[in-house]
Amino acid sequence: MNVIVVGSGIAGLTAALHAHESGHEVTIVTKGTLGDGCTALAQGGVAGVYGPDDSAASHAADTLDAGAGLSDPDAVRTLVTDGALRIAELIARGVGFDRMADGSLQLGREAAHRHARIVHAGGDATGAAISAALVAAVQRTSINIVEHAFLVDLVADGGGVHGIRILTGGAISDASADAVILATGGAGRLYAHTTNPSGSTGDGIAAALRAGAAVADLEFVQFHPTILAAGPAFLISEAVRGEGATLLDDDGRRFTFDSHPDGELAPRDVVSRAIARQASAQGSLVRLDATMLGAETLARRFPTIDRVTRERGFDWAREPIPVTPAAHYLMGGIVTDLDGRTTVPQLFAVGEVARTGVHGANRLASNSLLEGAVFGARAAAALTGPWVGSAQASPPVRRQGTGGSAASPFTRDALQRLMWDEVGLLRTGDGLAHARDTLRAWSTASSTPTTVTAHEDANLLLLAEATAAAASARLTSVGAHHRVDTHTDEAAAPSHTSSSILETV
Repeated sequence: MNVIVVGSGIAGLTAALHAHESGHEVTIVTKGTLGDGCTALAQGGVAGVYGPDDSAASHAADTLDAGAGLSDPDAVRTLVTDGALRIAELIARGVGFDRMADGSLQLGREAAHRHARIVHAGGDATGAAISAALVAAVQRTSINIVEHAFLVDLVADGGGVHGIRILTGGAISDASADAVILATGGAGRLYAHTTNPSGSTGDGIAAALRAGAAVADLEFVQFHPTILAAGPAFLISEAVRGEGATLLDDDGRRFTFDSHPDGELAPRDVVSRAIARQASAQGSLVRLDATMLGAETLARRFPTIDRVTRERGFDWAREPIPVTPAAHYLMGGIVTDLDGRTTVPQLFAVGEVARTGVHGANRLASNSLLEGAVFGARAAAALTGPWVGSAQASPPVRRQGTGGSAASPFTRDALQRLMWDEVGLLRTGDGLAHARDTLRAWSTASSTPTTVTAHEDANLLLLAEATAAAASARLTSVGAHHRVDTHTDEAAAPSHTSSSILETV
């Protein structure tokens, strides 16, 4: 088969390598250069290596708990049972995960994990190590690589997808394919504050929407709790809290226990909201205190964070550092089955662009790299199988323009601020209604994008409307979707673990 993979993070590179090794003719099309995207920025690691007191069942239970009862047990079971093979594969492809003196893998712990089960590389440079190894593996093959190519649309008709339309060097062209695997990542650039790189503009989800693919769970946007609140967004890995760092208010009190009995190691959505509330109440930023770990441990275990914090004027071994939440990961996306099939024939989706059902309402830390590897491999294996799409396709969505007649003119900055204020960490019915009215007004006038920036703006506007609509439709708070006007006591929230999966993993 002639297969096009769009995107070159862990999910896309894994899918491309497996497809190539199965004898398919593979082309990777990437928006920037090979390996660009979120994977190379990932700090924490990959969950899925179990010590003597740990197990796949425990990992599944933690994943289900974090997902607030909305994860798909079959998808979670697939993730944890396939995970060991995929981690072994990464090692075989050259990823040098950190090891103990006896040669065993060094395991870290992050929030909402009951055990230390996360492998990492270079201390806090796991994503960079994975990306480098997979890029090198691809470059040793005959896989065709097309860089600096923007995905304009999918080429599709009633029978399914037959290729892609791309913009390169100012010119639009079509590339035909027997199957297309979307691995284009998320849409962090919907928000004013995000850990995502500039290219995370939701291009794959928007193209799939226009082709009629079903999407789901767009209301579940994960905000990472701890971004260094000085200079450009820089993530302070959750693994820092896993090693013992604490969050402090102005009085030096560990305030996160007010929201959850696990304190700093509660699920990310809970910690992010606790930080936002505390910062608002005290009128100043909260601080992350890692001083108890000592300068030597911080420099060895977190060399990248240590360097950046010092470059920005902080000695985090001696003083707490200011942190704030930022948009980090999209749990929803293009609906797929357990093999990456979407509702449109011959269109697959893997990685953050996909809604596999693993994450439910809130992603468990360090499951994203694992998900990309697991489902990237599964999609490649399913290329020649019978098409059994996961649901009925939706009517294609018309491309929206960005020249509407709202009271304030459309700009990307205005959209990002609107989404941050009204469709962000804390939501209300009135705020969501205001966001939808504004977005609708911005999209009323049609203008045809001609540049990459204009195409990105159109994609962001389309996804903003879909996200605001999904958030409006969910009237109760769950996971990362938190309605202030239907607030419940998070500290008293029950566990949502499904017992059925624990019996079968």
